[in-house]
Amino acid sequence: MNNFKKIGLTALAASLVSVSAQAGAISVSGGASMGTAGYSGEEMVSGNEYSMGNQLTFTGSGELDNGLNVSVSFVLDQGDDASAASTAVMAGAPFDSHSITVSSDGLGSLTLNGEGGSTTTSMIDTSAAGDIWDKFDTLANADGIRNVDNASGNTATATPGTNSFYYTSPELMEGLTLSAHYEPKTATEVSGTGFGVSYAGVEGLTLKYAVADVTGTSTNTSGDNTVISLSYAYGPVTASYSNMENDLSEAAHDFEMTSYAVSYTVTDELSVTYGQEEMTREGNANEAEYTGISAAYTAGGMTISAGMYDAENAGYNTDSHSNGLEKWTLGVSFAF
Repeated sequence: MNNFKKIGLTALAASLVSVSAQAGAISVSGGASMGTAGYSGEEMVSGNEYSMGNQLTFTGSGELDNGLNVSVSFVLDQGDDASAASTAVMAGAPFDSHSITVSSDGLGSLTLNGEGGSTTTSMIDTSAAGDIWDKFDTLANADGIRNVDNASGNTATATPGTNSFYYTSPELMEGLTLSAHYEPKTATEVSGTGFGVSYAGVEGLTLKYAVADVTGTSTNTSGDNTVISLSYAYGPVTASYSNMENDLSEAAHDFEMTSYAVSYTVTDELSVTYGQEEMTREGNANEAEYTGISAAYTAGGMTISAGMYDAENAGYNTDSHSNGLEKWTLGVSFAF
């Protein structure tokens, strides 16, 4: 992270808002990535794909006279809102998440997310295996793939929307914190709330649980989302487990995913992970299964990663279009 300029927030506040602060800082951090991937399998052969990512995060923060810490964050991401007309005023692209956070040691932290916030479940809903299913869910020539966030074209997970609030408590006892979120009502959706708990009071152990409202555009696509994750690290080995369940009014939107993973830290720079995901969908007799093995090598601010992944019954049936799919990935990312 590069600190571009130190400033007194008293001067800054004079032009923005009538609040004084002891001291503050504005900083910029960023990241970039390059990657390639390829697919194969029964009736699933396509050319290699190439991708890139780039992002800058601008952060301003300071401590007020009353002891509260205030920070503002704004993300510039070329890939965000790609469909927006970039020449139009306030079109959206390439601006991404922005938020304001007020915090203190005794009160915890409260964040207002103008865009790009989290619910209590989305904060921890990455599977233990790293969401292998997500590598296959947009294949144009693999018919019938329906995953946890793509049920009959409707979102089935809890999403925060815009202008949502997220609260994290201070440590209530050793390793124990609580979280909550509020998603405001919109023209098409009712308001939603969520609650979460995290415990890391035993060395090597991390346990998280959360539940959140799913506020769909209709009763059929509304319900609740529950996530539990558990990981335990012992020496160079970390074992992880997660379970996510979506219980919505319409059965076709109900999913449950169980995931396992084992990671081995070979050296401080090199790690290897094997993971598995099993996904069931209400009304389908077959179970979708995803497996993958990946490796990552980190040196300074650069990470080189590679992976091999496999999907079976991705459409919850034995149709060859969604069965026996394979994917490999290779990428490099930079943090600065």
